[in-house]
Amino acid sequence: MTTKPAAAAARATVHGYPRQGQSRELKKAIEGYWQGRGTADALRATAAGLRRANWQQLAAAGIHEVPTGDFSYYDHVLDTTVMVGAVPDRHRAAVMADALDGYFAMARGTQDVAPLEMTKWFDTNYHYLVPELGPDTVFTADSAKQVGELTEALALGLTARPVLVGPVTYLLLAKPAPGVPAGFDPLTLLGRLLPVYAEILADLRAAGAEWVQLDEPALVQDRTRAELTALARAYRDLGALTDRPRLLVASYFDRLGDALPVLAEAPVEGLALDFTEAAATNLDALAAVGGLPGKRLVAGVVDGRNIWVNDLEKSLATLGTLLGLADRVDVAASCSLLHVPLDAAVERDIEPQILRWLAFARQKTQEVVTLAKGLAHGTDAIAADLAANRADLASRTVSPIAHDPAVRARAAAVTGADTHRAQPYAERAAAQRAHLALPLLPTTTIGSFPQTDELRSARADLRAGRIGTADYEERIRAEIRDVIAFQEKTGLDVLVHGEAERNDMVQYFAEQLTGYLATRHGWVQSYGTRYVRPPILAGDISRPEPMTVRWTTYAQSLTGRPVKGMLTGPVTMLAWSFVRDDQPLADTARQVALALRDEVDDLEAAGTSVIQVDEPALRETLPLRAADRPAYLVWATEAFRLATGGVRPDTQIHTHMCYAEFGDIVQAIDDLDADVISLEAARSHMQVARELAAHGYPREAGPGVYDIHSPRVPSAEEAAGLLRTGLDAIPAERLWVNPDCGLKTRGRPETRASLENLVAAARTVRGELPAT
Repeated sequence: MTTKPAAAAARATVHGYPRQGQSRELKKAIEGYWQGRGTADALRATAAGLRRANWQQLAAAGIHEVPTGDFSYYDHVLDTTVMVGAVPDRHRAAVMADALDGYFAMARGTQDVAPLEMTKWFDTNYHYLVPELGPDTVFTADSAKQVGELTEALALGLTARPVLVGPVTYLLLAKPAPGVPAGFDPLTLLGRLLPVYAEILADLRAAGAEWVQLDEPALVQDRTRAELTALARAYRDLGALTDRPRLLVASYFDRLGDALPVLAEAPVEGLALDFTEAAATNLDALAAVGGLPGKRLVAGVVDGRNIWVNDLEKSLATLGTLLGLADRVDVAASCSLLHVPLDAAVERDIEPQILRWLAFARQKTQEVVTLAKGLAHGTDAIAADLAANRADLASRTVSPIAHDPAVRARAAAVTGADTHRAQPYAERAAAQRAHLALPLLPTTTIGSFPQTDELRSARADLRAGRIGTADYEERIRAEIRDVIAFQEKTGLDVLVHGEAERNDMVQYFAEQLTGYLATRHGWVQSYGTRYVRPPILAGDISRPEPMTVRWTTYAQSLTGRPVKGMLTGPVTMLAWSFVRDDQPLADTARQVALALRDEVDDLEAAGTSVIQVDEPALRETLPLRAADRPAYLVWATEAFRLATGGVRPDTQIHTHMCYAEFGDIVQAIDDLDADVISLEAARSHMQVARELAAHGYPREAGPGVYDIHSPRVPSAEEAAGLLRTGLDAIPAERLWVNPDCGLKTRGRPETRASLENLVAAARTVRGELPAT
């Protein structure tokens, strides 16, 4: 294929970049500040150095226009809340006293004040802080962060484009503030919010911005006619401003649908659209509306969410088609590169052949630059790059790593009977109550206990050869003994072994399954200072040997109370990995489910009576468009049932989900056919309990009464109050008492105090129940 040069030289850009630094310097600086080991000035200096390094790396790679404003201490939606002055009343005093501490108080809470609710950013594993708005909300402009970071980039001699969350998406992400009637629609505040954006745009223009990007990813979801009307109003009003930079409206993660003609007609100077596989219909839709005559199109043809190398020739073909649909076409990744690790080149434990298949943020940046060069100067200018890319793609296609005939044969032999428990829930519930003999409102935790510095040091010592396997395992056994003893003393009813041996709830299993690859430096932000290293699912999946049985049975040997076996479910194993893109997700999920089924069966055979298979990503992976959801939910729930469907009726299957909007998947939660589900509920004030009740959910549930993403210790009375609210929706014989999520990220003292209060709350509320 030969491509002629574009009429106008294409520019290369990105929507955003990883924030943490090569060695997670930002995480260390922020946590040091929280712990009093660093000053605010030191934190700001670290952040400024990371921003400068990012911009200089991008510019050196050939990026013509660097993004500013995407950098954040915690979350870019929280930054937007600050930018528009929508600080909740309960946090205003803290923000006024110290802006930085007040910012972190909104994110994490304090002992006396609850934080903002946190949930997933669309269908990613990134979490954002939910804006709280009401009819009395007054917006005020604070452009200091955006202007300051733009000024920093311009001082380096760079062309820079500030990136803001757009006004429509911001309001669509918001929820009514506590005490505001549930029927309040934050979008009704658009008329109040637009003048604030106008003021910020004017400030950015005065600071030297030629373009400003307004991100509107909420438009790739199904939107009502009223919401599309609000969209048209927003960009009609902003476009009509005379004192503003040129506007680039960006959307990503899926197809735009009905929002595309609205934006195409809006008086803005450019659109940035996703043209990867997930949003392939955007190209046809753009042609159907007549393209973008007189406007700039930033074409996201490099996948910003997964780590496989781009098919350069395929992307160039897309770009060539787009040339006739806009005044100029520039090249970008599909979304912010926040969602991928920083640099594949630093990985030393991945075979060189496989490393050729991978592209992290720096490699994706180079792909964008290469495509822009090819689009601007023709394919002859990048002939060597295209040849190398063809070879990389071909080597992956024929690699034996990706194909295991035995795994594929087993998956093909699965029948409908394999994906269902043999007995209906009512029979199972009776058998489990008789076998487990638990009290009303049984107490438990989600699985993990705090990962101490001693545990992390032990793992590091083992990797470095400073201690042997026997010494390491004795440290793990000592931790399990301590965790079991604490839980018995506290009075928890169903115990956990604490997961001391696990580095991460997905990576731990990935390292023991065939077909997975692990990275050493592939850190990706999940929320705040919480970073994960998603493993790479590169080939067919099987389980060579038991993964958790030894530690679970050891814990059970220390107590007469039931100890839960703890596994990560098949959908979450996919969602929190960089999953292969060369076969349908349903096929990959079935392979993972069969591997987990082997583990479930072995746990039961070893005497484990309660087995929890976590699926926190079930809602996260839900397609953004309603039309795409039924097919996904069929294979996703089937995979869970395949993993758990072979156990006896008296073995109790639990699952867990957290930090997502559950209302639109309650039927899928029902279809999992788990005996008990635990869910995040503390920050959302037991909303999920009401949603389960409205659905008529027939099984047992534990809506969380302890928000583990905040360092505050909830009092016994606070937990009891949430529990009473839960009882308004779920009868006592089906209600469990538990935290929102695992305790891995919390400190020991706060964890112990919180769990003691949780158990005390359960005892108090049990005492209030009518005698039976």
